[in-house]
Amino acid sequence: MYQFKELQEAEIIVEVFKTNVQKESDRDYIMAEMQNQFPAYKVNFDLEDCDKILRVEGLDLKYENVINQVNGLGYTCVRLE
Repeated sequence: MYQFKELQEAEIIVEVFKTNVQKESDRDYIMAEMQNQFPAYKVNFDLEDCDKILRVEGLDLKYENVINQVNGLGYTCVRLE
């Protein structure tokens, strides 16, 4: 019961990033890699937005980890504040 209470009190963090992702195939590749690396995160893209938005949400989310992961795959990723 104690662990459940901790989860209830935990805050879901949402981070939004500007990327240079253009193609759906690139989006799918990044999303698959993100899900492998961070299975507890909810990840989605809005490629129709001019900033090619990547939105990530999860408990204990560290935006630096997302940036490092996407940059490591060869794409630009900048946190929007």
